[in-house]
Amino acid sequence: MGKLQSKISRSSLKYRTEIHVEGEPPSQIVQQYNPAHSDAVTSLATLTSDLSVSGGKDKAVVIYNWRLGIMKRRFQGHEQGVTKVTCVFGSERVFSASRDKRVTMWKVDHSPEAAQEFAGHSLVVTGLAVSPDGIKLCTGSRDNTICLWDVETGVCLQTSAISRNLVTHLCWVPRGPYIVQTSEDKQIRVWDSRALQVAHEFPVKQYIQTHCDVNQDGHYCLTSSNGFGGQGCEATLWDLRQTRSQICEYKGHQQTTAACIFVPCSTTSTPLIATSSYDCSVKVWQQDTAECLKTLFLDGAGPLSSLAVCGGTHLLCASFNSGIHALRISYDSSLNLKEVARF
Repeated sequence: MGKLQSKISRSSLKYRTEIHVEGEPPSQIVQQYNPAHSDAVTSLATLTSDLSVSGGKDKAVVIYNWRLGIMKRRFQGHEQGVTKVTCVFGSERVFSASRDKRVTMWKVDHSPEAAQEFAGHSLVVTGLAVSPDGIKLCTGSRDNTICLWDVETGVCLQTSAISRNLVTHLCWVPRGPYIVQTSEDKQIRVWDSRALQVAHEFPVKQYIQTHCDVNQDGHYCLTSSNGFGGQGCEATLWDLRQTRSQICEYKGHQQTTAACIFVPCSTTSTPLIATSSYDCSVKVWQQDTAECLKTLFLDGAGPLSSLAVCGGTHLLCASFNSGIHALRISYDSSLNLKEVARF
């Protein structure tokens, strides 16, 4: 087991069970729904503005209507914990990766059995990205390989291996053939899916890169770092266009920043990003200035492992100890971030 996985497995029961927003009173009403998972939630995605997709250590993949508090589907088929989930927004197909070395496709309104399986990695699968048209799937693993698959047939089209490339996350660039990848070797690589070759490598970071995201126009990508005591723990904004340079860093978390996402917010024209950390906090930042606009502490939740955007007003945040948290973004004289539901 690598260093990153060892740190992820540590218990976080030392945290209190209060909920508070920095600078605001702690008391607020949070709707409690039936939990989606019986163990730590490891990955999140959104299928529609109402439906979330989640995977957890309980080996389950769950489709959940978080606005109504109703579980729509629960898929069981993996032999070990789920590490990643992904989907094409608005589609009927959901993909999951697992510590059992397999990747599975599920159809939301069809049989509870797997619709397709993608087998070929020799170690835990830790990266998963589907092309915007839903035709191809890219997977990455701790076996140092990246694989490209045909979604319909399950056939592996291409494989590429790089020594010490222990994949932590994959993200397909919208409207393009490129895939951004983070790794435990501290590299951020941009792959060209047409030949499955590295098209660009950003300057090596000082800490393990845990996650990546690409904005809707494909111009920028975000990556996040592990760390402890405020060392590392940052998110970084990169330009994917010709300059391919680092733009700024977002510093403030005290432990590993596990997730970083762009937030297309309907309540303000200001470009935003959000990060979640093992320090039990979610932060919303002004993208261009790197100013932290709001911090929400979910004390007692343990490590916050994944984030997803729902519409232009909500975030979903996965935790190890307390399920999935629905957070509402609002804006009057300043940006507000409040927990409204938990499931």
